[in-house]
Amino acid sequence: MDLRTPGAFTLQEAPRVVISVGKKKTAVARAVIRPGIGRVRINGYPLELWPIEMARMKIAEPLILAGELAKKVDIDVNVSGGGYMGQAIATRIAIARGLVAYFQSQELKELYERYDPYMLKGDPRRTEPKKPGIKHARSKRQKAYR
Repeated sequence: MDLRTPGAFTLQEAPRVVISVGKKKTAVARAVIRPGIGRVRINGYPLELWPIEMARMKIAEPLILAGELAKKVDIDVNVSGGGYMGQAIATRIAIARGLVAYFQSQELKELYERYDPYMLKGDPRRTEPKKPGIKHARSKRQKAYR
C-alpha cells in the first residue's frame, strides 16, 4: 500500500504540517495544511470571497469529498500565474494532494481518483511553442490555388 503522493511532502510531524503543489498550464499553487478548524485561505483571503463562482466550486470539490476530514485542518494556499480558472484547478490539485498526504488515507485517495483522475495527477497538456516566421504555433499564410 503506497500512499506517497507526488507533489506533497510532510514538513514536520508534531504538529503535522504538509506542503503540496498543484499546477495547471502556467498557474502554480502551493498549499500548506496544518491542524485547525476547517479554514481555507487563498492568497490570504477566505475561499468564500473568491470572485468567480464556478472557480470557487472547483476549489471546493476536494473539501466536499473529504467531508468531516476537511474540518480538522486549516489550509493556506498561495497561487500565482495563469488565469482565474487555471489558478482554481491548480489550487484544487494542491488541496487534494495535501489532504491525501496529511491524513495518509487510501480511501480518500481512491475516492479522488474515482471522482476525477486528474485531481491528483494534474493535467499534462501545455501550450504549443510559437514557431519562427509565423504569428502563432500553427498559423500560416493563406494559400490560393487559383
